[in-house]
Amino acid sequence: MAVKIRLTRMGAKSKPFYRIVATDTDSPRDGKFLEILGNYDPKKNPAEIVVKEERVREWLSKGAKATLTVANLLKVKGIEAGIK
Repeated sequence: MAVKIRLTRMGAKSKPFYRIVATDTDSPRDGKFLEILGNYDPKKNPAEIVVKEERVREWLSKGAKATLTVANLLKVKGIEAGIK
């Protein structure tokens, strides 16, 4: 089972916020997931990023791949996701 760390969209129409989740690569964007690792709210000024750093590091050490967007968010929080 390949695992990705990616965003899941939540919230109402025109008021999105996102969860950062670890999920199987075959699951749909808003489908089932393995674990919630944090959240991202782009509507706040400045954008709010909350991450469970130790859990993210553990998933990355187990071989999970972060999407490009999540890797950029993690980089802001000081976590290297391996995407260049």
